[in-house]
Amino acid sequence: MKAIKNLFTLVFSVAIFTACVAQDAQQNKTDLSSDVITQDDQAALTPQAIIQGLKEGNERYVNNNLTPRDYQAQVKATAKGQYPEAIIISCVDSRVPVENVFDKGVGDIFVARVAGNFVNEDILGSSEFATAVAGSKVVVIMGHEACGAVKAAIDGVEMGNITAMLDKIEPAIEMTAGYQGDRSTANNDYVTEVVNNNVVNTIAEMRKNSPIIAELERNGEVVIAGAFYDLDTGKVTFLE
Repeated sequence: MKAIKNLFTLVFSVAIFTACVAQDAQQNKTDLSSDVITQDDQAALTPQAIIQGLKEGNERYVNNNLTPRDYQAQVKATAKGQYPEAIIISCVDSRVPVENVFDKGVGDIFVARVAGNFVNEDILGSSEFATAVAGSKVVVIMGHEACGAVKAAIDGVEMGNITAMLDKIEPAIEMTAGYQGDRSTANNDYVTEVVNNNVVNTIAEMRKNSPIIAELERNGEVVIAGAFYDLDTGKVTFLE
């Protein structure tokens, strides 16, 4: 009899535990954000509001307070269309998880990545699609601390297709020729100067080689912004 009683108590406890777990799971699911950007949302946004939103999202990232999301719900909601607010052109560096950096979910932003975050015909075409076709209103060129591509360009690395890729970064090194101090990859401050000049040069190249985006910018429909990502803190600083 005692064994039966103990078995009943165990079964009852398991049932209560299972019910609590299920309830908690359901509660957690309701706490997840399933919001996605709609066409009306995108139309109502201004470039300035988008940049402010990126800054606020980065602050949440830095504070380890990312928005909990129901990614499957977002996947389903965006399956038939997308209305991203911005395109971020970033380095391929694995330590820069772009969507997380700005606390964005499915369908929120376009991301184009290439070592050294420069623009070529393909990246420019992708950016024109993002803005002129898909309606994004902000283009962010984002460099980052201790960029390996920038360091390789400074060191004059030559290796396969990497050689031609690094040629795209060479103008930034020339722009930093007046730097007072050690102009080598051993000097982090110098590398940062080149990284930031690479962002400035990339923006100039975009304006020069994409009449479509340049016109959108002149009309106030698109803002092109430069940014720098700090590997040590995760903080993004927008360049003036």
